[in-house]
Amino acid sequence: MADISKDEVKHVANLARLAISEEEADMFTKQLSSIIEYAEQLNELDTEHVEPTTHVLDLKNVMRKDEPKEWISKDEALRNAPDKQEGYFRVPSIME
Repeated sequence: MADISKDEVKHVANLARLAISEEEADMFTKQLSSIIEYAEQLNELDTEHVEPTTHVLDLKNVMRKDEPKEWISKDEALRNAPDKQEGYFRVPSIME
């Protein structure tokens, strides 16, 4: 991939609604070109026999079985509520 141009940097800045000066455009052009050059080194690696991965570790979700069980009653749930009214939690109003 070729180096990024100053016009491309300005275009991306415009898309991101960022105002950048000429000096910043020059600086970002150099920095982004350096990043692209560094990333291009990955193309030199032989990955022919490497399986694609989504994560470096072989992780699996371990979930418990979804089994019904007894739950606490409404009165038990409200027992420690700081404010309750007519069998419900009472919370401060957020709308006028």
